[in-house]
This record gives sequence, C-alpha cells and structure tokens, in this order.
Amino acid sequence: MTTTAPAELPPPAPGRLRLLSYNVRSLRDDRRALARVIRACAPDLVCVQESPRYWRPQGQAGGLARRTGTVVLAGGGRAAAGPLLLGRPGVRVLAVHDRLLPKTRGLHARGFATALVEVPGAVPFTVTSCHLSLDTDERRRQFDLLAGQLRHAELGVIAGDFNEHPDGPGWRSLAGRLQDGHVVAPWGGEMTSVPENPYQRLDAVFATPGIEVLACGVPHGLPGVTETDLRAATDHLPVLAVLQLPVTGETRP
Repeated sequence: MTTTAPAELPPPAPGRLRLLSYNVRSLRDDRRALARVIRACAPDLVCVQESPRYWRPQGQAGGLARRTGTVVLAGGGRAAAGPLLLGRPGVRVLAVHDRLLPKTRGLHARGFATALVEVPGAVPFTVTSCHLSLDTDERRRQFDLLAGQLRHAELGVIAGDFNEHPDGPGWRSLAGRLQDGHVVAPWGGEMTSVPENPYQRLDAVFATPGIEVLACGVPHGLPGVTETDLRAATDHLPVLAVLQLPVTGETRP
C-alpha cells in the first residue's frame, strides 16, 4: 500500500477537539499495536466499535482505556452491544443515553453508545458510536434510528462502522442531514477496509451543522502511526476528525 503523508492537522484551540472512530474487532488482534495507533492520534474522544461484549466486557473496556490514556464514558459490553465511548481525562459526561436496538432473530444484537459531553471551553454536545447491521433491511432501520440520538442537544456527532458504502440509501439519507466529515474536509486516507488493501469506505464521522469539520480521514502518515501497526491492530482502519465546537459564550448563527 502506497501512501503519502497528510497535511498537518489544525493546531489546538479553544473548543477544538480530535475525535477518533475505530472498529477494534473485539480486541482479537495486536492490542499493543492498537494502543500505539490510538495514542499517536491523540484523541479527545474515541468512538469504539466491536468492544468485547461477553467475556469481562467492562474489564476489557477499562483495560483498553488504561492502555490508551483514556477513561470509559459510555457503552461497552452489553450496555450498547459493542459500541463504546472513551475520552481523555477532563471530558465531562453530563448524561448517558446508550440504546439497545430492536433485534432481528438470528442476527447480532446491536446498539448505540451515546453520551452528552462537555470539553473545556466548549458548549455541550452529544457523541454516538455505532456499528450497523450487515443485513440491508435491518441496517436501514438502524440508520433511521440514529437521528433520535441527536435529540439530547443542539449539536452532535455520530461516528462508526456503518457497514454500507457512501452510495447506499441509509448513508445518503444521513449525509443529507449531517456533514460527512471526509467529504467536507478531506484529510489523510479515504478507504477504511481492509487495512492490507483498502478498497471500501465503511467508517465515517458525521457532524451536525454548527460543528465545523476542519479535517477528517484515515491517519496514514501521521507521526507515530505506522502502516505496520495499522495492519496489525484490527481489520478496519481508523478515522480521525478534527472538529471545532462553538466556544462557551459564543453566539451561534
């Protein structure tokens, strides 16, 4: 895989944060490589998909948090059927709104990990991690339910593994209401699956109007993120977004 170093990410500023979305395949791969990738991305928030659900789920979520210098904010294990939210110390959780989704017989349980959070200097917003179904009909219903996770605040972010391509009906519907981060502010790589030969875009970060997307993409070439670690960590590539939130006291249009 041939990649080039991306442009530098926007520097820190009041109300500015880094959000990482990452399918970790139940931590079945190289956990040290996974932790190195996450740490190198220096995220304020991590939207995890496929956090372990059955064997010591909370303990494994806590272990991932410790290895990556974060804390568990919401989701994890059976609370959201896999999605998990991690955040750096200092991110304040105002409320948790995890949701288990209606389950189709014979298919995996799915859910949303959602929290209303506040980062220093910025107005509160919701963040949701999701991992949608492989089944077309069930996935479309789950896309429709995602909008409900935004009702808890004026501003919100939805990130995850959507198991659909950007030309799919659910993705197009969501992109019609929210900003598709990589389309608005492309940075780094686009394709997220599979790490050895990326050929499809299944993972994304979406943001409501009112949140400015400054950069979004797969962090190929980011200092500290090696292609060896990206291939070893899990079966998806991560998506890193830099988002500008309205600062406290700022008047929004």
